[in-house]
Amino acid sequence: MTRPETEALIVVDVQNDFCPGGALEVPDGDAILPGINALMEAFQVVILTQDWHPAGHSSFASQHEGKSPFEVTEMPYGAQVLWPDHCVQGTTGAAFHRDLDTDRAQMIVRKGFRPAIDSYSAFFENDHETPTGLEGYLRERGVDTVTLVGLALDFCVHYSAVDAARLGFRTHVLEQHCRAIDLESSLEEALESMKAAGVELGH
Repeated sequence: MTRPETEALIVVDVQNDFCPGGALEVPDGDAILPGINALMEAFQVVILTQDWHPAGHSSFASQHEGKSPFEVTEMPYGAQVLWPDHCVQGTTGAAFHRDLDTDRAQMIVRKGFRPAIDSYSAFFENDHETPTGLEGYLRERGVDTVTLVGLALDFCVHYSAVDAARLGFRTHVLEQHCRAIDLESSLEEALESMKAAGVELGH
């Protein structure tokens, strides 16, 4: 059944570096591709997000002497997990997975391109203030309901969903079309955070 134009599908960061063999691989990350492609057929409004970091991004552990990937450091905007170098602009790792049906998308939101600040959410940088422009696009399209799928459930999907709900969109996350990194109970915390924000979790 085709969804009305008031509903949008947001496909989060299905990129090579987040899939098996990538620099920041999410376990089983490529297993969700067939389901996501099938979902896209049902939506008239489809948006893809793409992590798009300049080389030497401040969220990379390689830029912090003595720090290792997955350690947490303090940035001017708050706590920040330090990551392996990943999704560097123009690299194969930053490209969408070859099996993702990108032709279905009407918009690609690139995020994390500012060198000094990371961006998990499709709506805001990690200062929770600097917008990506996605909210305005959805409002102009008349969208009031969003469904989120993709990678990783406990980071970029989580933050995107909480922001969507906070902005007043009816928000669904389809867990079977996501995979998580799960750093030190980050998945459990993300699920609780989404529930508290009013996000509807489903399969």
